[in-house]
Amino acid sequence: MRNNILLLASFLLYSTFAVGQNKKDIVHDLTTNKPGQGKVRVFQDPRIEALLNSSTAEIVQTGDKSVIRSSGYRIQVYAGNNTREARSHAMEIGQKVSEFFPDLSVYTSFISPRWICRVGDFRSIEEADAVLRELRSTNKFREVSIVRELIQIPLD
Repeated sequence: MRNNILLLASFLLYSTFAVGQNKKDIVHDLTTNKPGQGKVRVFQDPRIEALLNSSTAEIVQTGDKSVIRSSGYRIQVYAGNNTREARSHAMEIGQKVSEFFPDLSVYTSFISPRWICRVGDFRSIEEADAVLRELRSTNKFREVSIVRELIQIPLD
């Protein structure tokens, strides 16, 4: 099953670059009702849609897992300076997010010149906005904003 998904994702990625056209339009054309031509419904994994909608998608092996790296959105919950205090504060904020939202991925890193804590892997800004509102409703996170970034979509 895993090999089939990798093979399918590789084919879709190759065909996206080889043909050079927007695949979302092809799926849209297939599902549009046309008189006298019948009706088509497409049932597909959302990860395939992520590949089709992104020209920057690539499959990457991280440890024992394969992920699709694609452009998307994350929520920035902390941005500090380059001190040790800022590093520990970024880690604390990341742990606090994990306590309230265990399903969200937390990414704490140093992006010169500051420590950053970002959460989630969202394909659309609407998905990110819904989670951003939930984060704000806890009254525990002061500085939250949506940022555009490369996200990781698991293949498993």
